[in-house]
Amino acid sequence: MSIRLVVADDHPVVLDGLKQVFSFEPDFEIVAQARNGDEALDAVRQHHPDIAVLDIRMPGRDGLAVLREITREKLPTRVVILTAAGQDDVFDGVVLKDMAPRLLVHCIREVHAGRRWLENGYATHAVEKLLQREAGTHDVAKALTPRELQIARMTVKGMPNKAIAEKLSITEGTAKLHLHHVYEKLKVSGRMALVQYLQNRGLA
Repeated sequence: MSIRLVVADDHPVVLDGLKQVFSFEPDFEIVAQARNGDEALDAVRQHHPDIAVLDIRMPGRDGLAVLREITREKLPTRVVILTAAGQDDVFDGVVLKDMAPRLLVHCIREVHAGRRWLENGYATHAVEKLLQREAGTHDVAKALTPRELQIARMTVKGMPNKAIAEKLSITEGTAKLHLHHVYEKLKVSGRMALVQYLQNRGLA
């Protein structure tokens, strides 16, 4: 019996590389390829594959969001996450993109068999970072309005108030007022403190 796969990555070169790797496995069958999270979720809903191999960073829904929806809808598909070094996420399986292809194949087989599979020496750190970011996202989203969160992220990217105002079609004074509210709600003293606050929660 073949292991049916949906493969998702927003880089065509990566998709082609995965297709090449899996073509050497006679029991692997790619039933669909996707270039973003929405396409990946649609493919999982349509094909009900055994495994979804998802890039953690994709346009629209990312790998995390696709996984949450798969779980919420109680779809039978298990998830293997592809992540670049420094992106710390882990679910049924996690594989660093720069690791040998054989490890990805091994990971898929382990996950298909109902087991979890993690890179040696990577799991504990990945779980800690994931939990930290999830908690940080919840705390910040709960404290700030959507517009305040948007402005906070733009500020962290180094955008001055004038550029933020132009981008959002608001006055510079309004941008400053929103940012002042962000500082008050998060109890930070300024831009540098805001950057540090969001970095500590994995949001910058």
